[in-house]
Amino acid sequence: MNISYNWLKDLVEVDLSPQELATKLTNVGLAVEGIHEFENDFVFDIDLTSNRPDCLSHLGVSREIAVIQNAELKIKNANNEGQRTKDESQNLVTIQDSELCHRFTARIIRNVKIAPSPDWLIKRLEAIGERAINNVADITNYVMHELGQPMHSFDLNKLKENRIVVRRARNGETIKTLDEIERKLDDSMLVIADAEKPSAIGGIMGGFESSITSETTDILLEVAYFKRENIRQTSRKLNLSTEASYRFERGVDIENLIRASNRATELICELAGGTSEEFVDVYPTKFQPDEIESKNIQFAVKRLTGLTVEETEIIRVLSALGIKPKEKSQDSNLKSQIYVVPSWRHDLVIEEDLVEEVARIYGYDKIAEEIPPGKSAGEYQPTEPRKKSLRKTLADLGFDEAISYSFIDVKNDEKFELLPHLVHENLDEKFVTLKDSIIEGAVRMRPSLLSGLLDAVRTNFNFQKRDVKLFELGKVFSASNKENELPNERELFAFVLTGNEMLENKTMPVRELDFYDAKGTLESAIDVINPINAPSLEFIAKDVKHLRKGQSAEVLFNGKLVGTLGRLSDEIAQAYKFKQPVYVAEVDLETLLLRHYVLNVETAKFTIKGNEVKLTYRPLPIYPSIVRDVSLLIKRNVSFAEIKKAIESEN
Repeated sequence: MNISYNWLKDLVEVDLSPQELATKLTNVGLAVEGIHEFENDFVFDIDLTSNRPDCLSHLGVSREIAVIQNAELKIKNANNEGQRTKDESQNLVTIQDSELCHRFTARIIRNVKIAPSPDWLIKRLEAIGERAINNVADITNYVMHELGQPMHSFDLNKLKENRIVVRRARNGETIKTLDEIERKLDDSMLVIADAEKPSAIGGIMGGFESSITSETTDILLEVAYFKRENIRQTSRKLNLSTEASYRFERGVDIENLIRASNRATELICELAGGTSEEFVDVYPTKFQPDEIESKNIQFAVKRLTGLTVEETEIIRVLSALGIKPKEKSQDSNLKSQIYVVPSWRHDLVIEEDLVEEVARIYGYDKIAEEIPPGKSAGEYQPTEPRKKSLRKTLADLGFDEAISYSFIDVKNDEKFELLPHLVHENLDEKFVTLKDSIIEGAVRMRPSLLSGLLDAVRTNFNFQKRDVKLFELGKVFSASNKENELPNERELFAFVLTGNEMLENKTMPVRELDFYDAKGTLESAIDVINPINAPSLEFIAKDVKHLRKGQSAEVLFNGKLVGTLGRLSDEIAQAYKFKQPVYVAEVDLETLLLRHYVLNVETAKFTIKGNEVKLTYRPLPIYPSIVRDVSLLIKRNVSFAEIKKAIESEN
């Protein structure tokens, strides 16, 4: 995102040079990746995380600067005074689906003259990478970059019956958008229509037929708030991403609409000679600010960061960011303090979020290195030695450990067969969905480790590395079937191998890896975390969703299904563009590690959670050993497990 230094100075008092300001912004979490000059201006290239849509504007960045410098904002039109809002009898705007459109404002501006923008406006837009179109279009873009609120202007005389209907599209309905492409809509999408047909795709792009031209004299200025999830879904379906959709799907300020409309109207009247007339504000879904409770915010900051910050400074920082302490009523027995979250901050939910705000403004660099209390933190858990042995064994087998993101795309939802009892099938929403994703599109908490491992394999293939062995130990997540409970977590073990078997100090491969390499790897890995004479793994040939038929198996431990093993299915391999066999396994590590084996020396028995496994001691053989090669003639559909079971039954 590009931010103009001169533009910031119009909104807040800046006493820092561009380089100093860039450092300050980076220190508070707005990473400035570069500064370039544009005529007499400096432009910051700021890399924002998706949870900070409030800073997708000069106003948002100015708020941060005001907190850093303890200064006041100079923003205009900060209130809604002087508006002539129509009452319920107005027929200019009708919202038929208030679930998808929470607020819609419309203003009629007459007698405008469409012409090129003045030089100062063109240069402001060019500095941040926007091209000039005409005065009205440029003003809507200018205000979007200034205040963070997307808006759209319609030619009023091209709207049938001169009115707006905000509704869902009808299946099969079409619209030619401003890029002159005919787009087919369905009833999951929101449109801004006139009395007959769609005139814009809500929150994404306007329609070509109602667009502003040189003949336009009267315009309808729309400034609205749409449901974030619906904008994201529609943008993906239509493969259409715009500056407006980018902001709407992350979240804009619903209480900022009138201010933005005022600002745009002021500029249109000034630069295009228009006259502001009728104004309508339809607000069916009223904004209710979130509240965060903190028993002692100063103690919370100290506990979580080690910083000692005066309470007055904490209140100054939070108040400057718009997070106001709520006044306590006289009859309130509440000892804790309630903080009201501003309408532009969608990422603040819990007390830890408030602590993070204080810490980043006060200075992460002031957090000292300190050894944590030694109560239980930092000590080895009972299962850690066995997991350490597991990692060492896999490293000895030529594997590298992978660490994947816990956040994945929704396209992985039904791709893999999940482990039993991990997901509750009777739930409407089986997976954990992030409200504000950190990574673009990654809105799911992973229910399987395989998606991350396969992404890593694809990355290796892209770098021409065809012989890959990777494993991962990590948590997976699913929705809880109990109300108001945290999501379920489970620790799994998974690995992937593909290509050829390569030995140390050998330039040529020994052979191509196959199903039995994967099976042997899993057996070796599980054997090392279980003691001698513990139950061994069983493999039963079964069809598994993400595995190739005939080369897939379910994995059982002590009679319980704990995972799957096999070759990746052709459909998934094609989706990843894999041109060689890829073998994967995934097992429930928690189930394997929860079994505690205790050897009773006196009785020479193993105790397995109450079930005794007897050990038989035999004397050393007095005769030399003999090795015999036995061949068995069997049908192809008979598994090794069945042969082994039959032989053992004869003893």
